[in-house]
Amino acid sequence: MKKWDYLMRGNRLFAAAIVALSLSACAGIRDNSGYIYNEELATSIEPGIDNRDSVQATLGQPTFVGQFSDSDWYYVSRRTGTFAFRQPRMTDTRIVRIRFDEAGNVLDVSERGPEAVASIDPEGDTTPTLGRERSFFEEIFGNIGQVNQGGLQAPQQQ
Repeated sequence: MKKWDYLMRGNRLFAAAIVALSLSACAGIRDNSGYIYNEELATSIEPGIDNRDSVQATLGQPTFVGQFSDSDWYYVSRRTGTFAFRQPRMTDTRIVRIRFDEAGNVLDVSERGPEAVASIDPEGDTTPTLGRERSFFEEIFGNIGQVNQGGLQAPQQQ
């Protein structure tokens, strides 16, 4: 083989290595936040049989307790996936709500999915503020000539 053939083979191997590294950087990332949902544990809680202590032993601390009464416990699980440099997208959400009576016994267990999640889309990309809007060049050169000239002379000592 000629020297040129070895050089071309080396370039091809180098290009293949670059492509393989580039594709491996695009691997997806999965993330769980909140309570890690387990269907067997969530369905094992039964009204009339379980109480606060048994629920806490089975599912752990709730994600949060009801705002107006501590008789509602919520276990919130959210799974997201991110591919390459894109924004994370929700793949699954589970909300398990457990209601207790005054004695601490389970009254009701309900479960909701992604349909319970509210989608909030803010208007615009910037927050409006009071004052005037300055251009890029006004920000850079706007203070020229505005500095107090009185500080240039040193005070005289007596």
